Amino acid sequence: MSSLFTSIQVGAYEFRHRVVLAPLTRMRAGEGAIPGPLMAEYYAQRTSPGALLISEATIAAPNGNGYLGAPGLYDDSQIAGWRLVTDAVHAKGGRIFLQLYHAGRQSNAEVQPAGSQPVGPSAIPHGGVAYTRSGWVPNTPNRALEIEEIAELVESFRRAAERGLEAGFDGVELHAANGYLFDQFLQDGSNKRTDRYGGSFENRARFLLEATRAVISVWGSDKVAVRLGPSGSFGDMSDSDPESLFTYVVAELGKLDLAYLHLIEPRVRGNVEDENRNPNPVASQLIRKFYRGTIIAAGGFKGDSAEAIIATGDADLVAFGRDFIANPDLPERLRRSLPLNAYDRDTFFGGTDVGYIDYPFHEERAAA
Repeated sequence: MSSLFTSIQVGAYEFRHRVVLAPLTRMRAGEGAIPGPLMAEYYAQRTSPGALLISEATIAAPNGNGYLGAPGLYDDSQIAGWRLVTDAVHAKGGRIFLQLYHAGRQSNAEVQPAGSQPVGPSAIPHGGVAYTRSGWVPNTPNRALEIEEIAELVESFRRAAERGLEAGFDGVELHAANGYLFDQFLQDGSNKRTDRYGGSFENRARFLLEATRAVISVWGSDKVAVRLGPSGSFGDMSDSDPESLFTYVVAELGKLDLAYLHLIEPRVRGNVEDENRNPNPVASQLIRKFYRGTIIAAGGFKGDSAEAIIATGDADLVAFGRDFIANPDLPERLRRSLPLNAYDRDTFFGGTDVGYIDYPFHEERAAA
């Protein structure tokens, strides 16, 4: 039997297979960062009985956005829209974790409250782009967070987790990868602080661990997860000693008895293949030596490579992104070795139902 299609216990839940919908920024939320019926249909299409889905990155604080059209849970007005999504997933027998994020310096004043300046651990030059009503634009130079603001952000994540519970989610994943705020605190290329949130591994991991514990206080540890990108460079990210940093971080996370640890493999940079990736990356094979809990691997996997990483024991489940965008019935296609629809990169971010809910299921394609 295919290892992808064996059942597995993940925290509080048992899943029938190990094909996970990766968290994918699609930017189809309405005004007020509120999900609507279009988003509910998108997630419902990609749900199979006993499956795990992870929501797209969801804004946890009013100043946390980097992309116009991203959904939020920083306000009570956003709860009902997310309930449409979770109800649709549950009606088809799946479970969905809420991914919470804060863009930090990866933002532009156009998507900040009252046009304010983005925030980050330190005010240093960096590249990257944000998405606004003007389209893709360079990030606005950020200011450094005051230490009291960090405590306020931890509380924002806790309150967003409470809203997620009310919205019907099954768990919460904190997004600490892809150059967003948690990642910015972790890596010394972006964190030059000299207070208790900078310098040592312990200090740089403090914000993430504080937020993780805050979310656990709402959900319990067996329904909370963290996503890391140890080899990621997206958003001008870098660290002087990534192997030591991330093995320290995962060892500390391992003490919290999380539902899972979600690792981005170094195959991709953002949403494209990374042709200049490190030949000796910090990835699941290394992290497994320091983390004995459940691992979800993501990053450019196909059926064969997903089977292989599970067979080695370096990961327990595999999250699929671009192929899941184009194939709403991806688990069934992988199970039966059916051909896949090609994805249209031009419709990944923002827009309408085109390239979102109009990809055909295999049966529809065969009948055409």
